[in-house]
Amino acid sequence: MEILIANESHFKYATIISDTITESAMVRGTGIARRTPEYIMQRLQNGNAIIALDGDTFAGFCYIEVWGNKNFVANSGLIVHPDYRNQGLAKKIKKAIFELSRKKFPDAKIFGITTGLAVMKMNYELGYKPVTFSELTDDPEFWKGCQTCKNFDILTRTERNMCLCTGMLYDPKVKKTESKKINGKAFARLKSIKETLFLKKKQK
Repeated sequence: MEILIANESHFKYATIISDTITESAMVRGTGIARRTPEYIMQRLQNGNAIIALDGDTFAGFCYIEVWGNKNFVANSGLIVHPDYRNQGLAKKIKKAIFELSRKKFPDAKIFGITTGLAVMKMNYELGYKPVTFSELTDDPEFWKGCQTCKNFDILTRTERNMCLCTGMLYDPKVKKTESKKINGKAFARLKSIKETLFLKKKQK
């Protein structure tokens, strides 16, 4: 398995990356913003992506988005092909995209929003902390990307203050403290509370 910084030679994988992201959103029933092959190609072209390949076979992907005049970057679109799940590949890709972000944008705050408990745990282990949405970028183009998410109406009716996703932030200016082993039940409970709060309101 190779985990590489993507480039134009990987354009041929853009469609399968896009399809895998879309299919994962449908199967999991969670809020994953869809990305077109053209959008994926832009990330491949500018060297702001990590791709995992098993020989010539696509295995996984993640990309960097730059916001707020390079003050913020997001690690987005983390996906592993179904044939390669449950092998620890997502964690390796996540670590690689984090290291690429730190190298290319050393002064930027790195953030992400996710409903996935596994991603929350990976972020925490890298030094991210859960934060309110107000601490993330206020760039409207970032939030526009949430329009293809099934939970976008929640984000809209809370005036972009809250959603089922949890915001997480890594600030390079904050000294990293020694991480304690994270209790996954804490993130699971947070997710459950949000679902109860927002989905009940939606059903009324």
